[in-house]
Amino acid sequence: MTSLSAFFRLTGAGWALVRADALIPREAEPLLPPSAKLAGRLLRLFAGGAAKRGRPGERLARVLESQGPAAIKLGQFLSTRADIFGTAFAEDLSHLKDRLPAFPLAVAKAEIARNLGKPLDEIFAEIGEPVAAASLAQAHPATLVDGRKVAVKVLRPGVERQVARDTGVLRLAARLAETLAPASRRLRPTEFVEVVIRALELEMDLRFEAAGCAELGEAMAKDPYMRAPTVCWEGVGKRVLTLTWAEGTPLSDPAALALPGLDRKALAENVTRGFLAQALDHGLFHADLHEGNLFVAAPSSITAVDYGIVGRLGPGERRYLAEILYGFLNRDYPRIAQVHFDAGYVPAHQDKDAFAQALRAVGEPVFGRNARDVSMGRLLAQLFEITALFDMALRPELVLLQKTMVTVEGVARRIDPTHDLWAAADPVVRRWIGRELSPTAKIRDFAEEALRALRAIARLAEAPPAKTEAHVERPHVWPLLWFLVGAATAGAAFVTGLLLSR
Repeated sequence: MTSLSAFFRLTGAGWALVRADALIPREAEPLLPPSAKLAGRLLRLFAGGAAKRGRPGERLARVLESQGPAAIKLGQFLSTRADIFGTAFAEDLSHLKDRLPAFPLAVAKAEIARNLGKPLDEIFAEIGEPVAAASLAQAHPATLVDGRKVAVKVLRPGVERQVARDTGVLRLAARLAETLAPASRRLRPTEFVEVVIRALELEMDLRFEAAGCAELGEAMAKDPYMRAPTVCWEGVGKRVLTLTWAEGTPLSDPAALALPGLDRKALAENVTRGFLAQALDHGLFHADLHEGNLFVAAPSSITAVDYGIVGRLGPGERRYLAEILYGFLNRDYPRIAQVHFDAGYVPAHQDKDAFAQALRAVGEPVFGRNARDVSMGRLLAQLFEITALFDMALRPELVLLQKTMVTVEGVARRIDPTHDLWAAADPVVRRWIGRELSPTAKIRDFAEEALRALRAIARLAEAPPAKTEAHVERPHVWPLLWFLVGAATAGAAFVTGLLLSR
């Protein structure tokens, strides 16, 4: 895409933002310096009827939805930054729906056959008219030759060219922002845009989504809370994805919560516990758990679809999440502070006691209030705001986690307005704490460290480092001695663990 055409497309998008009062929204005026206030008032002279409908996040979401796949993906990524833009704004953007007219069934069939490299009747007995159409792809009901009902997702013809044009506009917008608005540089717009573009590239290869669905499905199968469709690998290609049909009714359908025999309390608990079990127990989670991606059936069955965004947490981040939730459940602010310092999230030069005091300012307003009135997502957002005062460097996976938790919390409370999110989370958090932080677990971790040291010593004994010239003669050390020391240490740790775990 040429710079000139990118400029004109960017100008058109800017005009749409101005008309919707989504560029410098009136709601942000109290927070702005005088020059920005003046600019906002001048731009609002050109605002249209769309500027009067909805909150800033809702207005921005409508504009982004009209601008195509790259703009929609940008909005989805902005929705992960509740720590910067606020929870309400992020949640409004997370509900972006990119529904477009469907392309013809004959075109879809030709694309499926071409991409899978074989005639359709070798895989499918029937493919129906599309039931959902988005900016990147559309979905069709189908039946495999073995009789299984499936959903087939097919990328739109020519979508790669459209995305390439859109990404040129995003890159130009990021460069202009860094040049014309120096204050925006702390948000690293150029790097942020490249992350968005990379995500789009991955989303246009449906083999990655198939892998994410299969991996999360294996994790979900170990808990009773939520499940995933099965990947039909014979119907998977770069531009085609085939999954078993998700039984039930999408939560976005108003009729879903009126299903006969539906246990709304248990359903809300399954949403919360399913997400936390994924994140804590398995280190990966479905990062787009809005109502449109959740299919429900009586009494409390949930099937999640759309695995384009999968969040991942390493052992350190999982411990961080479990310990801060456990700490807030027990009002143990020094422990929460210690976790932050141990994990390296807060620099060592900061005052640990002052940080614990700041955490108390976040947590104490929670207690003494009805749990239904306390937002876990909002608490985490406030936690991120306070930790920013202590130079805490937020990791992207934690921000994505917080965004997903806000979405899950909203979904659970729309299912059951009396849902106590903290009570629902408690057994999952305590199970993780009991398994991973008990004395037995600590001995196990010590034994594993000793075994790793033993292996390193054994490798060193087998292949000692090359000799180097030294000015001082040192006595020769028998490598087997170090091997025996390591073996003795590992053995002692193992025996101690057995005795204490009885």
